[in-house]
Amino acid sequence: MRDVLISLLAGPSSALRTRASLQVEILALRHQLSVLQRGNRRRLQLRASDRVLWVVLSRLWPEWRKSLLLVKPRTVIGWHRTGFRFYWKWKSRRGRGGRPGAPQEIRTLIRDMSSTNVLWGAPRLQGELLKLGIEVSQATVAKYIVRHRKPPSQTWRTFLASHVKQLVSVDFFVVPTVSFRILYVFICCVREPGIAQHSRCEDRNSLYTAFVLGYSG
Repeated sequence: MRDVLISLLAGPSSALRTRASLQVEILALRHQLSVLQRGNRRRLQLRASDRVLWVVLSRLWPEWRKSLLLVKPRTVIGWHRTGFRFYWKWKSRRGRGGRPGAPQEIRTLIRDMSSTNVLWGAPRLQGELLKLGIEVSQATVAKYIVRHRKPPSQTWRTFLASHVKQLVSVDFFVVPTVSFRILYVFICCVREPGIAQHSRCEDRNSLYTAFVLGYSG
């Protein structure tokens, strides 16, 4: 009885729909009926053409979910995602696409120029090649440029040993007192034996004054 009422109510609404929308719905229902007749009752036998049809309908027909009975809508969305991955896997397969490689003569010229001019980087080498009428990208020049070995830099321990007298360690914290007051403590320690500055203040203004006087002293 419920199905009969739904069919009776759907009749007037179908009169307001466009002819193209009705034809697409008839196509979708007939396709699902043919799939049911083709397979057995236990399991559906879906082909690649069936999946492609519903993927196309989901992209072109806004009301495709209402007529889909064989599978769930998220299954069709999953088919679309799978086809998207297969398409780009095929399009980006080995031997196709990508930036074309530079000829051997240009690669040799880039290496010779970078070996002769150690201070030239990829932008400068690209500019010189453009002057010669050779159009290559900066990424291509950077790919074939000769990597010169740089002198070893000093270690972090050496840096600290050289600048230990110019380094200052700073710490700031607050201490709640027994009388429910806030004590501001600022410590400034110079990395040199026998030198340390510390200030103990009860408000931020006096803390700033103590820091300026301690640092200048």
